[in-house]
This record gives sequence, C-alpha cells and structure tokens, in this order.
Amino acid sequence: MPHYLTKEGLERLAQDLHRMKTVARREVIERIAEAKELGDLRENAEYAEAKDDQAMLESKILEYENILKNAVIIDNIQDQTGLVSVQIGATVTVEYDSQTASYQIVGSEEADPIARRISNESPLGRAFLGRRVGEKVMVKVPRGEFEYVIVDIK
Repeated sequence: MPHYLTKEGLERLAQDLHRMKTVARREVIERIAEAKELGDLRENAEYAEAKDDQAMLESKILEYENILKNAVIIDNIQDQTGLVSVQIGATVTVEYDSQTASYQIVGSEEADPIARRISNESPLGRAFLGRRVGEKVMVKVPRGEFEYVIVDIK
C-alpha cells in the first residue's frame, strides 16, 4: 500500500527513524540494563516498563521502515492532460459560506487538520481530488453538508 509523503515529510520520517534506531534504542537498552541490576526481574516494575517501551519502540521502527519502503513522493499537481487539478501535494484554496480557506492535501501520515494539512482520505480531501478551479464541490462532513468552490490550486 503506498504511503503518500511530501519531500519534507519523507526527510522528517527518515530522521525520526534514524533517531529511534540510534539514540532511543540505546536509551532503552541502558534502562533495561539498569533495571536488571535492581534484582528479581519477576517483580521489577522498572524492568517491565523498560521492556514494554522497547517493544513499542521496535514496533514504531518497523512501522516507519514500512512507510519509507512504500513511500510515494508527492509534488506534481498536473493530471495526465496537463491541466492543473487538485492532487495529493497540492494546496487548494476554496470559498464556502462567504469564507476563504486553503488546505494542503497530504497523505494520512502527514495530516494535521489544525495546520490545514488534510489527508487525501478525509471527506474534504477525497472531495477535492481531481477537481479544477471554478468547480463547485458538495462535501458531507459530520457537521452537515457544505458547498465549496475551488478558487486556486498551487
């Protein structure tokens, strides 16, 4: 399954993975060693917590490796006809209810609604994909149904 990422998102993920494999792993191993020195491992809460943290870290490392292995860099907003349309990676400006807002369409790993980075899998993201400037889009969201007009795509 592809994981859509911007170049920046890919770099950030690769840096986080490197940090987890080097710094975080070393810290967890040190915590386990220190906890072992405390004695009986069966009743050692510090040891159990460190082992749990190690398992979560290794799981996160595997997840990041899988994402990076299946990463698709997003940076092109032209469709096959050469016309600009909303694609993953594009920033789309819309009007709705006499308001204007801009959203960047990103993969789910980089979604941050507060920063107006919406997932291509979200109701808004799915509705905007493939649309062109001037098109009206009806979007059903938990708060109801809204009409958006695409005013710009970058």
